[in-house]
Amino acid sequence: MKSPAIVNFAPDPGSVEIREFQRPTIGSDDVLVEVAAVGVCGSDLHQWTATHSWPVNYPVVLGHEFAGTIVETGSHVASWREGDRIASETAAIIDVDNPMSRRGLYNLDPTRKGFGYGVDGAMTRFVRVPSRCLHRVPDALAFEHAAVTEPCCVAYNAVVKNSRIEPGDRVLVIGPGTIGILCAAVAKLVGADVAVLGLESDTHRFAVAQKYGVTTLTDAREWARQGDGLGVDVVIDAAGVSSTLQLAIELVRPAGWITKVGWGPKPLGFSIDPLVQKNVTLQGSFSHNWPIWERVISLLTSKQLDVEPIVGGTFGIGQWQQAFERMHHGEIVKSVILPGQE
Repeated sequence: MKSPAIVNFAPDPGSVEIREFQRPTIGSDDVLVEVAAVGVCGSDLHQWTATHSWPVNYPVVLGHEFAGTIVETGSHVASWREGDRIASETAAIIDVDNPMSRRGLYNLDPTRKGFGYGVDGAMTRFVRVPSRCLHRVPDALAFEHAAVTEPCCVAYNAVVKNSRIEPGDRVLVIGPGTIGILCAAVAKLVGADVAVLGLESDTHRFAVAQKYGVTTLTDAREWARQGDGLGVDVVIDAAGVSSTLQLAIELVRPAGWITKVGWGPKPLGFSIDPLVQKNVTLQGSFSHNWPIWERVISLLTSKQLDVEPIVGGTFGIGQWQQAFERMHHGEIVKSVILPGQE
């Protein structure tokens, strides 16, 4: 049985197309998931435009933000049944004996490979998933919202686990993409005063960010100087360019905190001496792990974290190019593809 799939087939710009994809065969510890909804990530766009900085196992089915229903279970899978509603983590391949994995930080296993670049992802009808990646999705949580669990987990990890934020802190988020807006939303949940910095062209994204009660800015210098004039307590750099780190160092207060969650493959080209002089903590934040997923699904189900403003549209699999282009041009923050629809 074959189904249409969105495949990234080469490292050249525009090398994405619909291909017929064979229904996967599962192993003893796997489940087969019928994908109900899959989010389009910025990394999918980067692979489409060939602006990514990570190795890709071509050809590969795109898509790592997904939710759906189990339709088959492997012989060793005991805790899952056909018909269960699930969302899946992204770490499709890990070394369970790696020291990071043994600590529960398998997201930091250097051999880790994820859906959509290392193994075939979920932009198709069926996907093979190791059962260790699964989380239950309550009936109250719609699949198109459950599919956004993964970027919410990225934001939760960056803001809650990898930043030092207290209620009343002033937090600047650089970059009003999906991750940036979700970081701002989570920082508001923590009790911070939050602003999101973007470009003049980010009008649509700013409108979404404002629904979370945050300030939106195209120049953050005046906002950063409010209060005692020393700068903001925390900067979360969610932009995809290295140069924003220079701005983060400028705007953070002495003894402040910078969390870098956005990828920026180009060299910095500037001195980081001010980081030393100001005694600032620079923290990287990558991916997520099991307890973060459980907390985020709880937040989504209760709507304490509401992703409805983020989802700008749902698209059938045959509309994938429209879904990609509208995100790429900043018309919507998050596209969600429904593989069961044309």
